[in-house]
Amino acid sequence: MAEVITHDVLILGTGLAGLRAAIEIGRRLGDKVTMGLVSKVQIMRPHSVCAEGGTAAVLREEQGDSLDLHAWDTVKGSDFLADQDVVDRFVGLCPKEIRLLDHWGLPWSRCPNGRIMQRPFGGHSYPRATMAADKTGFFEVQCLYDTLLGYDTFSRYDEVFVTELLIENGRLAGITGIELTTGRFLVFRARALLISTGGLGNLFGFTTYSQTVTGDGQAMAYRAGLALEDPEFIQFHPTGLVPSGILMTEACRGEGGYLRNALGERFMEKYAPAKMELAPRDIVSRSMMTEIMEGRGFEGPRGLDYCHLDLRHLGAQKITKALPLIREVTMKFLGLDPIDTPIPVRPVAHYSMGGIEADIDGRTRAEGIWAAGEVACTSLHGANRLGTNSTAECLVWGGICGESISDYLKDAPPAADLPMERVAEEEHRLFHDLLHREGSEDLFAVRNDLRQIMDDHMGVFRTGESLATGLRKLQELKARAEHVSIGDKSSVYNMNLVLALEFHNMLLLAEISMMAALAREESRGGHARTDFKTRDDTTWLKHTLATRDGAGPRLDYKPVRLTKWLPVERKY
Repeated sequence: MAEVITHDVLILGTGLAGLRAAIEIGRRLGDKVTMGLVSKVQIMRPHSVCAEGGTAAVLREEQGDSLDLHAWDTVKGSDFLADQDVVDRFVGLCPKEIRLLDHWGLPWSRCPNGRIMQRPFGGHSYPRATMAADKTGFFEVQCLYDTLLGYDTFSRYDEVFVTELLIENGRLAGITGIELTTGRFLVFRARALLISTGGLGNLFGFTTYSQTVTGDGQAMAYRAGLALEDPEFIQFHPTGLVPSGILMTEACRGEGGYLRNALGERFMEKYAPAKMELAPRDIVSRSMMTEIMEGRGFEGPRGLDYCHLDLRHLGAQKITKALPLIREVTMKFLGLDPIDTPIPVRPVAHYSMGGIEADIDGRTRAEGIWAAGEVACTSLHGANRLGTNSTAECLVWGGICGESISDYLKDAPPAADLPMERVAEEEHRLFHDLLHREGSEDLFAVRNDLRQIMDDHMGVFRTGESLATGLRKLQELKARAEHVSIGDKSSVYNMNLVLALEFHNMLLLAEISMMAALAREESRGGHARTDFKTRDDTTWLKHTLATRDGAGPRLDYKPVRLTKWLPVERKY
């Protein structure tokens, strides 16, 4: 029998966006509301702690930076698919978030004169990557959680795996989940919900993501009838450590690191002579893959051929002060010291520009439901995200959603009645149909096969033929997935069951993203088709919308909002 838990507002996911929203609601409403913070991990273990390089903000207008320049960099970096009113709101609020975190005690790196330090980052025309060494996300999460502790109106539900989003008559009804520590089936009711569950990077085998990042929020929203926007746009970060995929932050290049091929050449001069290694990520990733595919890479393990990230010329003092985590990781995982040895790197799955469709205030199509952070798509990043705009987005839309939810709760009706028949069906699906299924397929084998399909067919370069082949393989995998057996039948910490639920979420999202990629017959930002090599603004200056239609996705489109700048050729 399900246990029902009721709050005024639920925050699903406790990374940067979720924590920032909780603080904003606490600041505005105090003890007038109760909040439930629900996380599949321990509250201080979101993937946000893995963000390294910095957070974008205009802090030096008197020295040549400006809000318009940050906005232009973001729009141009998006390959003109960003909604420009969203970009304007974003750049205007970024400085406020940096100053708030400073006020709340975040230990930003400092210049000799005491001002907050900023460094260059790819695609930015000014050094506006606000930094805390190369552990920015870690310190931001710590700071936000410490600040949240000043409010006593929230309850924590750590290690609860949420399985379904319940929407009735276009309005939030609740969410269902499994408490991993006990195996209990829980149902949460609330008047408002923020989905802030992060990305979907574990669709890929070679990825920078923590193993917990499996697109659960996107999959639940899609099944509940919400739209996923721009799912075909996946960002590949240029510098994933070979063979693990661990992120070698763009700050390495922001501090002056070089990329070299097997001939020792700084090859970016051929592809982006003005920006070199600090071109946007999509351009650098395509350049690296071109070097590798044309035989100028180093031979790597498991087919992971690579280039070199060379920091040696920076010197020991700069590396140990500005990039301490990079040195620690390379020494621990590869036994090499970047002070005297180049780092083996290649493009790696890193970010999803798409997500749950949300408006400029973070509202979804369902009453009472908001989305913020990487799980959402407010159309800020378009076809390609600039580095350091992601942590800034989490902070900005965490604050925006917190404010919007607070205003909504002042006059919102009571929580909707739970659809108990659907709740019972979900409990039966989890603990009877899935848990006790006996089949011939191995869960770990099908998960690995899914990731291999995505690596092979949704990588840096794509073709229609390859995408169509990938979709056929996904259909075969869907048939096999019906015969996956759950080996562990116990109730406490049943990670076999969790992995199975994550796999089904990832399989659903893989199909949606690949269908959208096959349909978009152009190259734009992170979507590079070698059979359609140019950007087509006449036909494709529009956002993809994927919604559930019977058994499969339906693709629709909506226009990009242009306010200041018309698309031009994108050169660096």
